Amino acid sequence: MRIIGITIPEEKRLEIGLTVLFGIGRSRAKEILEKAGVDFGAKPKDLSVDQENAIRKEVEAHKIEGDLKREIASNIKRLKDIKSYRGSRHAKSLPSRGQRTKSNSRTRRGNVRKTMGTGRKAADKK
Repeated sequence: MRIIGITIPEEKRLEIGLTVLFGIGRSRAKEILEKAGVDFGAKPKDLSVDQENAIRKEVEAHKIEGDLKREIASNIKRLKDIKSYRGSRHAKSLPSRGQRTKSNSRTRRGNVRKTMGTGRKAADKK
């Protein structure tokens, strides 16, 4: 089963399989399947053509994949252009939602900055 050029895994339950689409998580997948009238535990290989089309119609009603990524990128660009605090944090690749940065934020900053310990070499300790 393909939706917007992305293949939904055949062996996974639809509730989980739909989450491969950017912008669809577990709760939205359940909502889509509920509106389409398809069982959560059904697998894509077991669906009829009508059920596939119903799911496809419900998914296309939401903003997902490229459109969503473009919107997120334009929102971040707008924040940078108006020189807001959040925009400057995005530009510097630092956390933009108030987290501390002295000890954490490795995921945002990368694993580049390592702590040094005492700064003394092994030869100096003797």
